[in-house]
Amino acid sequence: MSRHVAIVTDSTAYLPAQAMERHAITAVPLTVVIGDRALEEGTEISARSLAEALQKRRLVTTSRPAPEVFAATYRAAAEAGAQGVVSLHLSGEISGTYDAAVLAAKDAPVPVRVVDTRMVGMALGFCALAAAEVADAGGSLDEAVAAAEKRASGTSAFFYVDTLDYLRRGGRIGAAQALLGSALAVKPLLELEGGRIELREKVRTASKAIARLEEIAAERAGAGAVDIAVHHLSAPERAAALAERLRERLPGVENLQVTEVGAVIGAHTGPGLLAVVVSPR
Repeated sequence: MSRHVAIVTDSTAYLPAQAMERHAITAVPLTVVIGDRALEEGTEISARSLAEALQKRRLVTTSRPAPEVFAATYRAAAEAGAQGVVSLHLSGEISGTYDAAVLAAKDAPVPVRVVDTRMVGMALGFCALAAAEVADAGGSLDEAVAAAEKRASGTSAFFYVDTLDYLRRGGRIGAAQALLGSALAVKPLLELEGGRIELREKVRTASKAIARLEEIAAERAGAGAVDIAVHHLSAPERAAALAERLRERLPGVENLQVTEVGAVIGAHTGPGLLAVVVSPR
């Protein structure tokens, strides 16, 4: 973090390690609790271990980072020469991570701008990259924040899950919506809307749901320059096939990532998740 504006995000951005290293982005880890064991996402628990725990119906919960962890991250940035920090985080509607960062920022040794992107996954990751590109070019704190907010305002995230039960258990979707999906034996398509997870459509089969996910993503992407991310949990072949189809039909794709989500998001979606993030440049 030797540049004058440091970029901080959290572990739910699921940025590739090479991108984080190239742009000197720091990700503060959230925590997954399995039974009585608290494990840091990204270092102490893998997506595969999480999926196995869910399949065994073990109790899995998640928790935000402590404000002290953010405080230590901001101090480290200042000690490395940063004169300001942009701290970008997943939606405050689904996690208390943003609130923890705000608390820590009050006593930071340098100005810290904490942004609730109202996103998650690479929808958050693309915001962090936008801010980092401005910082790399010598931009100011305000310019880096503006770039992240602009990217967030145009980014969409759509996803398919095999069941709404995991979202219901974690309180991320209403019980009535989850019950409706189960009662009708439908496959749900969801989206991030206003920072919340909302039920977008109900489709009868998994194959039709995935085809519809592709259509929605292509419609939102249009013909302009766009970055795409395809996320999955324990569904690598589905994800690779969807990414290839999107690459073929969207000539404006500049950056296409295929990434398995980590344990925090996986805990709330369950195995079989397939998601597409569309982020126009």
